Amino acid sequence: MYRRKMTGLLAVGLACSLLAGCGGKKTALDPDRPVKVTVWDYYTGAQMESFHELVTEFNRTRGKELGIVVDDSSEGGISDLETNVMAAINKEAGARDVPNMFAVYSDTAYKVYQMGELVDLSEYLTEEERAEYVDSYIEEGAFDKEGEMMLFPVAKATEIFFLNKTDWDKFSRATGADMEKLKTIEGVAEIAEAYYEWTDSLTDEPEDGKAFFGRDSLGNYMLSGAWQLGGDILTRDPSGKVTVHFDEEIIRKLWDYYYVPYVKGYFASAGRFRSDDVKTGSIVSFVGSSAGATFFPKEVILENDESYPIETVVMEAPQFADNEKCAIQQGAGIAVTKGSEAEIEASVEFLKWFTDTQQNLRFAVASGYLPVKKEANDMEEIRKTGSLSSQVDSVMQVAVDTMNSYRLISVLPFARSAEVRNLLEDSMQEKAETDRAAVEAEIAAGKSREEAAAQYDTDENFRSWYEEMTAALAVYAQ
Repeated sequence: MYRRKMTGLLAVGLACSLLAGCGGKKTALDPDRPVKVTVWDYYTGAQMESFHELVTEFNRTRGKELGIVVDDSSEGGISDLETNVMAAINKEAGARDVPNMFAVYSDTAYKVYQMGELVDLSEYLTEEERAEYVDSYIEEGAFDKEGEMMLFPVAKATEIFFLNKTDWDKFSRATGADMEKLKTIEGVAEIAEAYYEWTDSLTDEPEDGKAFFGRDSLGNYMLSGAWQLGGDILTRDPSGKVTVHFDEEIIRKLWDYYYVPYVKGYFASAGRFRSDDVKTGSIVSFVGSSAGATFFPKEVILENDESYPIETVVMEAPQFADNEKCAIQQGAGIAVTKGSEAEIEASVEFLKWFTDTQQNLRFAVASGYLPVKKEANDMEEIRKTGSLSSQVDSVMQVAVDTMNSYRLISVLPFARSAEVRNLLEDSMQEKAETDRAAVEAEIAAGKSREEAAAQYDTDENFRSWYEEMTAALAVYAQ
């Protein structure tokens, strides 16, 4: 009886494999006449190697069974990829054919969506299949109406706090600084001031204290910080209308806990990424993407080429005290472009296979990203891969805890959302850098740090920047 029941189930499974999504629609795939589909990505290093290995494995196994051949191409950085995709869609001279799939962030995907080039993947997955993925990852692909799936989630990340424990321990032993304070944004600012003063006291040279902290993305700070403080800088209603909420009280607090400590020398940014600044000893901590786990340096290299090894501590990103905990949900998805039914079906079959728990875990562990299915967002499952370094293990543990317990934030895209994101990313950062340089020049000319910084830490200075930003953002309201 049991054997007959199992035979029946196998027969149903075989029948379903001949139908698209078991939905009663005949498949357009034919193992005897394989269809070739292309996927463009922006992966580099270990991510690129892992992705290519999995594409090769798919072609040799599941792809061969169904009649699918996937051809993957790394297009360089994300901006290069987006440029190449838009050139292909616009049929520019010298551009290649539009890929069947491409990795993309939601703002660029929305542009392509408005051009009518993307496939709504919701009809290619059953409700049961969709329910296997983290809800917010699926919801990110609903651009204009509930239930849409214009982006297939493949790998995600969030922000976490990285700390050079070796230098922290020296500071903590000397001053009694408590690591618990690093859990809040207010505490980080307080510790950063104390660190500057302590490092300044170590030499006879006045005002040569060192910065403690940096951020890889000020845009993420602006968006998630506003959420924590009860605001939402950007909203878009179902009709597509975009509203900017640049609440002065909320923005002032964001200013006070980034611009002010930056101008005073407590925060800093010098290299392309803050992990670069840790490596040179410019800072000892930063908030950055969990996907950067493999890039945190193992040593500090000083200007005189002396170096020393460092240990790392990884923590949840600091939050504003006594507010709801929020975390940025980031990481590109993969969009599928319009084509023949066989090409679309082949693309979806590959993406389903790639995001299945075992394959997706292998990619996640190799790349530092998080898997996208609910059952895979569990450290026991992740550790079963057996290939985690201690540092990546720590990062993924913190990232998984964050994704499973915090309110996840992703901004609904709109026609010019990338431009708004760039404005939030750059405006305060550029002002902080410019004004810090001016403070340093005045200190070099003989002013005290307090005197030099005081003229920038004013209501008038904030108000001038705030009004300029408010006017710049108003342009994007629709």
